[in-house]
Amino acid sequence: MPEGNIIHRLARIHRRWLVGRDFTADSPQGRFSEGARRLSGRALVSVDAHGKHLFHHFEGGVRLHIHLGLVGNVKHYLTRAPPPSPACRLRLASPHATLHLSGPQACELLSPQAEAELRSRLGEDPLRPEASPSRAFEALRRGRSPLAVALLDQERISGVGNILRAEALFLARLPPLRPASELRPAGFERLWEALRSLLEDAARDGRIVAPHAPPAPWQRPDRRREDRFSVYDRAGQSCPRCGTPISRLELASRALFFCPRCQKTPGVS
Repeated sequence: MPEGNIIHRLARIHRRWLVGRDFTADSPQGRFSEGARRLSGRALVSVDAHGKHLFHHFEGGVRLHIHLGLVGNVKHYLTRAPPPSPACRLRLASPHATLHLSGPQACELLSPQAEAELRSRLGEDPLRPEASPSRAFEALRRGRSPLAVALLDQERISGVGNILRAEALFLARLPPLRPASELRPAGFERLWEALRSLLEDAARDGRIVAPHAPPAPWQRPDRRREDRFSVYDRAGQSCPRCGTPISRLELASRALFFCPRCQKTPGVS
């Protein structure tokens, strides 16, 4: 599932390429035909990102909400666009820019009230200028679930996925299995800054490059060439700080990667 950096990057691209243009909209797949008819002929006024959610506002007060989910994909074309795939849920076409959206978890039109209610359920997003670290700290500390589990709860902090939680916890030197309620202000400040920095750099550059990460294994065809991680997906390899082999655990059906020495975790050898 794309993490917050990808969604914010998409919002920036859409603001640059798509805002101010009138679009013809259709749903080649047929599952969003009614919504596409309401969008067709309208100009895109603004684009906003909050966590893993995209919000497009069109003239006339029509609001489009997109959540890519696990398999969603957005493609952009500045020149002549190819025919859409059979899975294309929404096509926004203009003479100068075209968007193809396929496989989203959510592609829906929302009323202002429904959008406000959805946003009210989302946690603080480190990339939003009005984000409140103090509210994020209090939300993250609710309950005794492991810190690594709490970080993936989008109602506490928005936009964090499996990669970002592993890298941010490592940068902040925090034990991933420590109860979230035991998080202290100093540790949270390190964590918030790590999240904000990783998200901003990745939203700008289109890739996650963790500080001090070892050289990327270019020989692996399944790894994006640009991404470089310190702990994520590096089980058994050396920690870039101390040389200890990186550990991997299954936690709440997700793989968790961490250094057992730098991030001393009670009960884990």
